[in-house]
Amino acid sequence: AEYFAMITHLDFEIGRLLDALDETGERDNTIIVFTGDNGLATGQHGWLGKEDIYEHSVRVPLIMSGPGIAKNVRNEAFIYLFDIFPTLCEKIGIEIPDSVDGRSFLPLLDGCHGESFRDELYLIFDEFVRGVKDGQYKLIEYRNGDKKEDAWTFLYDLKNDPWETENLAEKEEYKETLKQYRQRS
Repeated sequence: AEYFAMITHLDFEIGRLLDALDETGERDNTIIVFTGDNGLATGQHGWLGKEDIYEHSVRVPLIMSGPGIAKNVRNEAFIYLFDIFPTLCEKIGIEIPDSVDGRSFLPLLDGCHGESFRDELYLIFDEFVRGVKDGQYKLIEYRNGDKKEDAWTFLYDLKNDPWETENLAEKEEYKETLKQYRQRS
């Protein structure tokens, strides 16, 4: 009920913002960005909050609209939220500061499909949870400090198991895959 109430309230407030842009005549001159910093586990994988790096917590919404942004286009490219700032800088024609770590994904806003942006994402929660994912697999490790040998390890095939239900980490046929992903994490 609380989650539904938060979503309902957010929807109402976004409506107020869009109405104000319409009333001032600025809607067609405004880039709107809707995102979140993390998802919320609502019982998935036994979690009730924001303390993990399963897909329900790291695949956050990112919706952008405005002048020169393709409409009704969905893209599954991997980006980080810190890529939004340099993208907006490039979109409006201002220099991206040297101190910015992110990369502009402007071609994706123009409706490009299949364009590779990032091959993988590195994930972190707190000081003990680490992960890496690409278009096929995802490794999650709950570590005791830097000791990988003491980790609770999970390896998922995201293409065939998008809900992350079957842990492949203990299966012999995935030992080499696990080794490769651990080297990357």
